[in-house]
Amino acid sequence: MPTLPWTVPNTPPPHTEVHVFASRFETRTLWGALRFFFKTPGVWRQVSRAPGAYGATLKAQPLRRTFWTLSAWESPKALGAFARSGPHGPTARSLSRQMRDAKFVSWTARSDDLPVDWPEVIRRLS
Repeated sequence: MPTLPWTVPNTPPPHTEVHVFASRFETRTLWGALRFFFKTPGVWRQVSRAPGAYGATLKAQPLRRTFWTLSAWESPKALGAFARSGPHGPTARSLSRQMRDAKFVSWTARSDDLPVDWPEVIRRLS
């Protein structure tokens, strides 16, 4: 699973400001990477139906134990509601002990500029 394609659960209005969120996770072990990998489908299904989600993708390098996420939201409140509900909340808590490093960044962008390209995401997470 190198990169999941940009998925648009809800089409954002044109010319609007959106909340962009990106993360980078590195697991302690390959076992942790496998756990992350196997828990991804449940969270992916959740984001594909999430209110206020304007798009999401995941880039994975499981053998390097590294995963990046990128999503765009109607607002920080919509992102927060997603993060606390459904499979995401319990999954994040259960995987937290597997993480060696985690980094998060958010910013605003225009809906017309979605999806943000991976070089920009990686630059912001560096």
